Amino acid sequence: MTIKDLRLFQTATPFPKADVVVQPEATFMVDRLWKISWLNKRAEQLLHLSAHATIGQDFNAIFSEQRFGGLHAIQRSLARGHSISKYQTVFFDPANGSPTAVRVTAQAIPDAEGNFSGAVVSLRDTSDSAQSFSLVLKNIADGVFTVDKNLLITSFNPAAQRILGWTEAEVLGTPCLKIFGGSLCGAECILGQSIQHDNPIVGRLVFPKDKHGRTIPISISAAALMNPDGEVIGGVGTFRDMTQIMTTDLILESVADGVFTVDRNWRITSFNRAAEIITGWKRHDAVGKLCAEVFQSDVCGQECPIAQSLYAGKAVANRTVHIRDTLGKNIPISVSASPLVDHEGTIIGGVETFRDLSLVTILRKQIAQRYSFDEIISKNAKMQNIFSILPEIAHSDSNVLVLGESGTGKEILARAIHNASTRKDQPFVAVSCGALPETLLESELFGYKAGAFTDARQDKQGRFAAAEKGTLFLDEIGDISLGVQVKLLRVLQEKRYEPLGSNKTIEADARIIAATNRDLHDQVQKGLFREDLFYRLNVVRITLPPLRERKEDIPLLVQHMITLFSAKTGKDIAEISDAALALLLQYDFPGNIRELKNIIEYAFILCPGGLIQPAHLPDPFAQRKDDNSLLHDHPAGAPLTLEEMACQTILRSLERHKWKKMAVCRELAISKDTLRRKIAQYQLSDPAEEDRAGPLSPTHTTEELHGTKQHQT
Repeated sequence: MTIKDLRLFQTATPFPKADVVVQPEATFMVDRLWKISWLNKRAEQLLHLSAHATIGQDFNAIFSEQRFGGLHAIQRSLARGHSISKYQTVFFDPANGSPTAVRVTAQAIPDAEGNFSGAVVSLRDTSDSAQSFSLVLKNIADGVFTVDKNLLITSFNPAAQRILGWTEAEVLGTPCLKIFGGSLCGAECILGQSIQHDNPIVGRLVFPKDKHGRTIPISISAAALMNPDGEVIGGVGTFRDMTQIMTTDLILESVADGVFTVDRNWRITSFNRAAEIITGWKRHDAVGKLCAEVFQSDVCGQECPIAQSLYAGKAVANRTVHIRDTLGKNIPISVSASPLVDHEGTIIGGVETFRDLSLVTILRKQIAQRYSFDEIISKNAKMQNIFSILPEIAHSDSNVLVLGESGTGKEILARAIHNASTRKDQPFVAVSCGALPETLLESELFGYKAGAFTDARQDKQGRFAAAEKGTLFLDEIGDISLGVQVKLLRVLQEKRYEPLGSNKTIEADARIIAATNRDLHDQVQKGLFREDLFYRLNVVRITLPPLRERKEDIPLLVQHMITLFSAKTGKDIAEISDAALALLLQYDFPGNIRELKNIIEYAFILCPGGLIQPAHLPDPFAQRKDDNSLLHDHPAGAPLTLEEMACQTILRSLERHKWKKMAVCRELAISKDTLRRKIAQYQLSDPAEEDRAGPLSPTHTTEELHGTKQHQT
């Protein structure tokens, strides 16, 4: 801002020019960044500043609150475009600390768009008026007191009374030691030092007690008090209550979460103690560096939480990412970020808090162990019951029949039983019975001798022989032919068999675990499965529930799969986002755990790192239509509200129980009246009733809520 700008401002501004420039004795100007751009000779004299050394300097560096009472209030008012009219305050001479009563008049300068582009500030020396100085002392926000040469208090302004709780009448004539305690006394007494050496002392932090015995942190400045002849007659102290500032700083330094700030160029401007501990970086090394240099995160760039918060202008919460500490160790952290704004509301940078999840990761592993048996992970009540009996089953040699839909983990369960048994050091051999034709299956199970059939040029060992003293897992046992069933029955009864083309009987010592997704009892009734073989296999029966009946396991399973695929692919993918997990929790998984595993593997292909988002899931999830009338305008992939989740839960329960309301009430533990009210509230209806009601029915059908049948998931 130049003298020409000032003249233009004087002609453009509606208030009289004399109030701004002519009438006050000292005038200076600041630009939009609060840099001193001009000051007149009187300002140099009054403020004891040199124009050459001052122009271009930061306003706050020259006019600190310790030297200029009410500075921040003046700044806030000007930044909002308001004028300052005859504001009384005190300016402390930076050379000797002596106070000067001044009256401030100021006006903000707007640019063409009405935004703050600078200000003109004028000061008038009113210190020759005892009445003006007294008025200043009464209204200034800082505590001010004076002492004589014996350090007895001679004045105590209202702010000092408010901060320390003493009235002026109570302290006049009292040694300052009695009021401020030992924190200012002896060799550390800044008032005594100022009086003795005629040397001002600025901004000392001390901790006196108030009238009620409470410790208060204050920032105090002191200077010698002189009479008109220049003789030192005492001292003057000004102090400010730092409780709020100290509390903020102490909190930032004491919290377990790391906190740091960056400017708009991504350079770190502050770095608290917890951030030092978590990252290994020292504050003085981190400040000034690009945050990417310090954190080396897997989401630096477009996925950066601070970048997203700055671009969106709003907070980003609870992102899980990985960083590297100074030793190169990979650390999982939970991150929240917000824009950092100045008093004008302008974004000047960002602030990020982060929490070390290493302990959480360990706890998750412990929880996974608690909810696991070998490689099986579940906290479902039915699965926990299975876990409780598996050790006893494993230590016996009885045949086991595992039932369950395809993809529920029957082979994993069989391996878990084998790994917990006394046969764990022996082979585990798996045979998919449904994948082999009858003749080939027989030779695979029992082996054959050379010449037993065409192309049998040499002996071949069967799976029973391969599983000797170990475990033989017969998957899809319900698909074998009746002929193979007869031969298998003999092995189970007599523990012996003959390879194809051989008349030599071989002893069999392999534990049998069979599995099927068929209803064997129904197969027996239809004559497709031998009853005697069924009873031989059905010594111990375990039924695995489908994934749709153990949805509480989906988060555990997903995290387990993410860990496995991260190790396999080398990608730094830490977790799945809440929005993506919500979509998975809404799905019924006809392919069970196998289908879930395929979905996560697909997501690993698309996800570059960080969190798996809805966009990384296969099309049925990424393009899925919402399932109820509440969600017609719901953003794709966005987290569901509690109301939307309640609607979906009720709808799915109704569909699962074919709209039998009492069954839904029992499952959800709600009354029939509550269910009826919720159905009306969410505008749900039974499609069968809708068909009977005709096309004029006012409610939405489940067909409408799900979309067309051919597009249902």
